[in-house]
Parts: sequence; C-alpha cells; structure tokens
Amino acid sequence: MQKVMLMLAYGVLLGPPVLAQEPVQPGPPVVVTTGQATIVAVPDRAVVTIAAESRSRTPPDAQRQSAESMTAVMTKLQQAGIPKDAIRTVAYDLQPEFDFANGRQTIRGYVARNSIEVQVDDLSHMGVVLDAAGAGGATSIGGIRFDLRNREAAERDALRQAVADARARAEAAAAGAGRSIDRVIRIQEDGAQEMPPRPMFRAAVEQGAVTPIAPSAVEIHARVTLTASLK
Repeated sequence: MQKVMLMLAYGVLLGPPVLAQEPVQPGPPVVVTTGQATIVAVPDRAVVTIAAESRSRTPPDAQRQSAESMTAVMTKLQQAGIPKDAIRTVAYDLQPEFDFANGRQTIRGYVARNSIEVQVDDLSHMGVVLDAAGAGGATSIGGIRFDLRNREAAERDALRQAVADARARAEAAAAGAGRSIDRVIRIQEDGAQEMPPRPMFRAAVEQGAVTPIAPSAVEIHARVTLTASLK
C-alpha cells in the first residue's frame, strides 16, 4: 500500500501541468463580396514609337547616318506642331550584322537604330504627325497606343464604382440571410486595368492624302474585394 501511494505522488509531482483554457469567443459573422466596374472613355492622347535605322560598314558611319536621319525626323515633327517636350528617346542600339557561310561567321556591317516616343494630344492631328515622320526619313512607325490625359481621375472613378458594386452585393447577400450590414471591415483593391484599344490603321492611298487614324475607346477596369460584418 505504501508503494502505491509513493508512485501516485511521484506521478502527481512530475506530470504535465493542466492549464485552464478560456473559451474562444467567436467573431461577428461576415460577408465577403467582389465588386467590379468599367469606365469607357474617349481617348484624348496618343503615343507612337518612331525609329530611324541606318546601316554601314563601320560603327561611326552607321551612328552618323542614324543621327542625321533622326534629326531630320525630329525637325519634321516639330514643324508639324509637336513640342520638344513631347518627344523622348526610348531606345538606342548599335549592333553588328553577320553573314554565315560554310560554318563561318563574318561581320557584314553595323546597324544603328534610334527610337523615340512621341506624345500627341490632338488626335485630329495624328495622321499629319505620322506623315511628317515618314517624310523626315523614319524607317519604322508603330506601337500606337491611346490614353487619357487625366487617367488618374478615371481610375479613381472606376474604383469608386467598384466599391459601390461590392457594397450593394454585400447588402443583397445580407438581406437574403435575414441580416443587414453592420460595418465594412476591409476593402482590398485588386487593381485597375486598361484594355488596350485596337486602332484601325490604314495607309493613305491617294497622293497628298493624310494617313487616317480611327482611335478606339479606352476601357479602365477596377475590381475590389469587400468584407463587412453583419448584424
């Protein structure tokens, strides 16, 4: 009997402590919804990439010819009404070109390419700008994209509408469950996106005609996730 009592006491002394745990209080019920909105706007700005490319047997000559070509292009653009601060260089490359024959590689010459980005705020003048670039000696014209001068305002408007959509969905879900919205706990923006328009671009077919450009509408999308507590 004495041995049993000693073993029990030993077990009590060395056993793991038992801590009292408070019951976890459940939080208020919540509803999570997603809201979306799309802003469709008429573009009032365009950006086009224009390049001048020159080839020569030596690097300095290729660079000189490219510089002369791009200078002529910029002069034509400024004569067409494009201010200097609306033109910026986006790329400059000088690369060798090779010929391959009988498993051997030999340098054929060098190509220099100077690329600029031109911002046009008068879209009715866009065709004139493209024609001026071509007349100045541009070897590549493309990458036209349309945009909004006040893009931030359109993005905020789309975001505001997306939140309103998410709130309306949350209220509808709460009403369906016989509840109502108490307060908004969290709003997470999933990002504002633009669907790039696809412009119709046709070359002029009549001598002296201006290249026609038909811009598409700019679409800005916003999406948010809203979490609200119920009462």
